[in-house]
Amino acid sequence: MSKTALNLIAISVFVMTLSSLLGPLFNLSPTVPALATFTILGIATLDAFSLQGKGGNILLDWIAGFSPEHRERIIHHEAGHFLVAYLLGIPVVGYTLSAWEAWRQKQPGQGGVSFDDEELASQLEKGTLSAQMLDRYCTVWMAGITAETLVYKNAEGGADDQTKLAGVLKSLGFSAFACDQKQRFCALQAKTLLQENWSVYQALVDAMRQRATVAECIKMMNEKL
Repeated sequence: MSKTALNLIAISVFVMTLSSLLGPLFNLSPTVPALATFTILGIATLDAFSLQGKGGNILLDWIAGFSPEHRERIIHHEAGHFLVAYLLGIPVVGYTLSAWEAWRQKQPGQGGVSFDDEELASQLEKGTLSAQMLDRYCTVWMAGITAETLVYKNAEGGADDQTKLAGVLKSLGFSAFACDQKQRFCALQAKTLLQENWSVYQALVDAMRQRATVAECIKMMNEKL
């Protein structure tokens, strides 16, 4: 079962428990929490088997979206991916800042920065992935977590990035220890690139906050570098 479905189930359990405790104080009928729990569990089941987690992502993202800090974290996280990809010569073809936007654009997961990764996929399929290509993409995948950590001292997002990176490394025969070492090395590379281009990063955050297009973001970075 997906992490999103598990989150929805956790929410339903919390709602049921809270309503059971507070229901008598407000003369709340037991039918109400039961219906609410049944509805949430139904959504979780439908989401897990029919929507591949997209519905739950949208719901949870919508709930979290009421927090200005959450929205800012997403922008700073995705700007890290965007800038490092640009600096390493990996074409950015689009970006989304919410699960709803990702769903509308038929992208998987909760959205984010989309890259032109045809060359990477081709090399992986042929089993000829170069060390340079691997390091470039690994650094980009770690850049979101790194950027968020630089700004907020910790990272709340990035689980999908780490999963994707671990999947690629394991398919190449990396051990768990080697995967961890590669992640640390690429995170350090991303940190160096971000710190050396911090003013450009901050300008990119502002541009993405204003929903500038990819072309507008690239033009701005070209002018500042």
